[in-house]
Amino acid sequence: MTDNVLTNTLTDVPGFRVGHAQRVGGGWLTGVTVVLAPEGGAVAGVDVRGGGPGTRETDALDPRNLVQRVDAVTLTGGSAFGLDAAGGVVAWLEEQGRGFRVGPEASQVVPVVPAAALFDLGRGGDWKARPDAALGREAAAACHDGPVAQGNVGAGTGAVAGGLKGGIGSASVRLPSGATVAALVAVNAVGSPVDPSTGELYAARFGEPGEFPALRAEPTQAPDARPLNTTLAVVATDVTLTKAQAAKFAGTAHDGLARALRPVHLLSDGDTVFALASGTRPLPVPEGDPAFAVHTEAAALNELFAAGADAVTRAIGHAMLAAETVGEFEAYRDRCANRPE
Repeated sequence: MTDNVLTNTLTDVPGFRVGHAQRVGGGWLTGVTVVLAPEGGAVAGVDVRGGGPGTRETDALDPRNLVQRVDAVTLTGGSAFGLDAAGGVVAWLEEQGRGFRVGPEASQVVPVVPAAALFDLGRGGDWKARPDAALGREAAAACHDGPVAQGNVGAGTGAVAGGLKGGIGSASVRLPSGATVAALVAVNAVGSPVDPSTGELYAARFGEPGEFPALRAEPTQAPDARPLNTTLAVVATDVTLTKAQAAKFAGTAHDGLARALRPVHLLSDGDTVFALASGTRPLPVPEGDPAFAVHTEAAALNELFAAGADAVTRAIGHAMLAAETVGEFEAYRDRCANRPE
């Protein structure tokens, strides 16, 4: 997207693209979302806090390890089975000549694609209807830099949150320094996004002026008795970060989950946040006394990290408002007597 127009989605961070692919009907209710890094990749970090995660290639993001940049991140339904989708993303990237160079020929690359899966098995009726490499390839090929589709798409297709229909949500912010921070979340939580005392979305309390409508709904109990879920998120920025700083970026973004979903990080969740930094903009550190340089840098990072957590919270609100009722999984908006026309 251009530097002057914000869509309030992850693609507002220049260079990043997002693609979705899903299957619905005939026993299917699942999908894949790919966040594609700019050419040359992005510095990445990860923070896994749920007790039941399903992940791939997260060890590559450890600051002690060799690879410095990743080519994409894959979010998928299908629990551990759905991690096969990342293989399709890897194959597609190899065809584009993108990846970690491992040989003398330009084509000799290994694309680095961390992935995480959420639990949506059987929600469409067929326990074995789950994402595979073909669906991952389809999502990768669909990546574009326009506004991100939200709701019942991609990895959010079969998502459920606190008994309500979950989905994909996104949000962004441009800081006074000119840096952009954004988030994309696949909301699929054991915990609830709704305050039981008011029927209000927790996330709505943290929105920008006019961002969220004043909706109230009766709380609901989950119709699916199996407490197996996982909320997945990606936070991104155009600021230059080290791998260690990206890991901290991912960690603080979990605060955004905790504001919008209660409770979080349970044994039955696999809550995972990835952080991506394109590095096209220097960290906006103001000039000052060199003796306090570490503190001025920390202040700049703190602003960035806080914005990431806020974007995650707002993205969860957008996911719940964009979600549409599917079968027994009712959308939040459909439970609101005062919902807008």
